[in-house]
Amino acid sequence: MRGDERWRSIGGLVRDAAERFGPGEAVVDGDTRLSFSALAAAVDQAARAVMASGVERGDRISIWAPNSWEWIVAALGALSAGGVLVPINTRFKRNEAAYVLEKSGAKLVFTTSDFLGVDYTAMVDGDVVDLRRWSDFTERSDEVSLGELQARNESVSSDDLSDIMFTSGTTGKPKGVMTTHGQTLRVFDVWADVVGLAEGDRYLIVNPFFHTFGYKAGFIACLMRGATIVPHDVFDVPQVLDKVRAERVSVLPGPPTLYQSILNTPERGDLDSLRLAVTGAAVVPVELVKRMRDELTFETILTAYGLTEATGVVTMCRPEDDAETIASTSGRAIPDVEVKITDAGEIVVRGYNVMQGYYQDPVATAGAIDADGWLHTGDIGVMDERGYVRITDRLKDMFIVGGFNAYPAEIENELLAHPSVAQAAVVGMPDERMGEVGCAFVVPRSGATIDVDELIAWAKERMANYKVPRRVEVVEALPLNASGKVLKFELRERAKHA
Repeated sequence: MRGDERWRSIGGLVRDAAERFGPGEAVVDGDTRLSFSALAAAVDQAARAVMASGVERGDRISIWAPNSWEWIVAALGALSAGGVLVPINTRFKRNEAAYVLEKSGAKLVFTTSDFLGVDYTAMVDGDVVDLRRWSDFTERSDEVSLGELQARNESVSSDDLSDIMFTSGTTGKPKGVMTTHGQTLRVFDVWADVVGLAEGDRYLIVNPFFHTFGYKAGFIACLMRGATIVPHDVFDVPQVLDKVRAERVSVLPGPPTLYQSILNTPERGDLDSLRLAVTGAAVVPVELVKRMRDELTFETILTAYGLTEATGVVTMCRPEDDAETIASTSGRAIPDVEVKITDAGEIVVRGYNVMQGYYQDPVATAGAIDADGWLHTGDIGVMDERGYVRITDRLKDMFIVGGFNAYPAEIENELLAHPSVAQAAVVGMPDERMGEVGCAFVVPRSGATIDVDELIAWAKERMANYKVPRRVEVVEALPLNASGKVLKFELRERAKHA
């Protein structure tokens, strides 16, 4: 039975996990250890508190906080109460987060009092809940009976929206990708099968929960298979290695930079519990796959390709694939999903994983999904005779910084707000540790001068760190074609050889 048919909703998944894996360890976060039964009870309490806060089915509930057990319970409680989850990138600055909160119309926001020192009450119309004062919030649960919660649970179907994941775009403003409970459950049931996630696995989730990789391929997949969730808030190599050893972690997915950082740590010690790695979101060197197998203890290493608009997964390698295939391709389509390469070389996708559309943006939706239901990814690739896809380029100018998508148009719009900048063009340039980083070419306004260090510092105040250009070059003019379009390929070459 498919995941969407078996569980119907994410709330149904939580209850089923409690029945199947009851006393097993579900979540380990510092001193907090919850069994699957205890997690389900905490989620029920959270859901009742959410309902007591006035949240109706379909209302948006946002979380802007680092990974923690409270994040998991808050998210699952919101979903069980019929809410639509709107996670916010923890690297966003105030103005970026404010846009998402305003656009989504979030009725309830979960955060932490010490997170970024932001006054959230000035940003939202609804309640703001401090995750560090969790018991204060759950006191409200007494106002709603278990019967009322059960009725709400049963009213949520696989066709209801589960979340709106805001992803930055080439237009300069984030767009809200809408997916349903059924899509999430079906895609990640398949994902868990392909990677071989199993009961008893201990899964260190370094990928942030605001991202599909940490949320859906993370704790949702763990609930499906009875794996223990070990949240980690900020990637720090010594802390990660300590946690791997202390908790006997067996599953450690992440971007290639995660494994490169571990391999480049001579004092990493014994990590013999590791068995499963899933990576992607950047070029994966063959040598890295070989070193992960030879120098660490990974038995299974898989690469995959996906995008938020396709519920996070489009293609995956399989455990039996060789190192060359795993490193040089992103695998083949997941079951019941079609992938093809257009005459223009673009990768397009059709199937149950394609988003419902962009939230309150029918024009952008029509631009992404054509009349025949094909999602246009904006990525250029080739497909071999086995159906394995290799990403070769991007129609969009997007580049990937340590696993995070960076969109030049968005960064350029921010740079143009600086009083000394007249024009700006941003491209990705190679970086040994991060894969790619941003390089900005800027033209000063008439009579103004640009202090490169000051501009970078200014950008750090306004943008998530991964978006901030690592290098800025002041130029008299940008290279243009006959129609006045910036020749980004020239700038990429210039940045590459600078």
